[in-house]
Amino acid sequence: MLHAGANVYETAAHIAAQREFYAIPGEYTAFFYPPSFLPFVWPLGFLPYFPALGVWLAATGAAFLAAVRAWFRAMGLKGPAAVLVAAFPPLFVTLTHGQTSFLLAALLGGGLLLVERRPWLAGALIGLATIKPQFGLLVPLALLASGQWRTIAGAALSALALAALASLAFGPQIWADWLAITRTASTATAAGNISFAKMVSVFAGLSLMGMPAAAAMAVQGAVSLALAGAVIAAGWRRAFTPGLAALVLAGAPLATPFVLDYDMVLTAFPLAYLFARARSEGFADWERITIAAVFAGAAFARPLALNTGLPIMPLLLAALFACVWRRVRDEGAAQ
Repeated sequence: MLHAGANVYETAAHIAAQREFYAIPGEYTAFFYPPSFLPFVWPLGFLPYFPALGVWLAATGAAFLAAVRAWFRAMGLKGPAAVLVAAFPPLFVTLTHGQTSFLLAALLGGGLLLVERRPWLAGALIGLATIKPQFGLLVPLALLASGQWRTIAGAALSALALAALASLAFGPQIWADWLAITRTASTATAAGNISFAKMVSVFAGLSLMGMPAAAAMAVQGAVSLALAGAVIAAGWRRAFTPGLAALVLAGAPLATPFVLDYDMVLTAFPLAYLFARARSEGFADWERITIAAVFAGAAFARPLALNTGLPIMPLLLAALFACVWRRVRDEGAAQ
């Protein structure tokens, strides 16, 4: 559509273009990504569908693996990162959906790990992660609390440059078109047009169990505010440690109402941090079962929700955040 000069945010046109490749009656995959995402996918338009899919997954998967290996090195973990990643259930969910989660995880996971050592590069990566802005809600809070001004500046410049590139390539009107369709996305989320069983947020879990949308969103808002307070307290006037980075990444999928099981690749980084700390200092209560349950959770979250109406992933994410928060709090007390 981009190569043909079509408006990717015009629903009818997008449905027609999509059905050239995927023509099951009644099935449609909406496109709500911001215009800053479009420069990433524009080159894929030169390839046929399946080669483009292969290139996308290989490139973003390699970036994700590189970020995981960087965390292993930073945490002093000697295990085979590639083998663990290959066994990680969110990997298969992302592959089978052709999703963007590898790219987001590489940008956020890699960027947050580099804040102390390479603040400008860290900011550049974080700015590029605005392709999925709902996962960055806690990032500026942690950066501001710890006074990471160069990273903040780098992120702002990177995000603005990416937005400017999208405007130059596809016209400034693309932003108005996207803002218009985001209202549709919000309505579709609240109405359950995207199955609550496929989502793993607090809002979706409560909605799946029958809570009215307004009440479920209010609880989601309260959870997001609590996470924000915990991240600010953990980072206040402190160095931006891997622990603080892990805390932000553990909270990222909890802080947004719109998150699916393939986005659980983000948990690879807080899991690596938590395991490394526990292995060197001894496992605290519930840490073993939390690590194992979160690692495997994405394999069971959707089937359980679809067949039993039981949303397990918000509870597992909350347990992960609590375990990481306790470790980061202990780090702060030791400083």
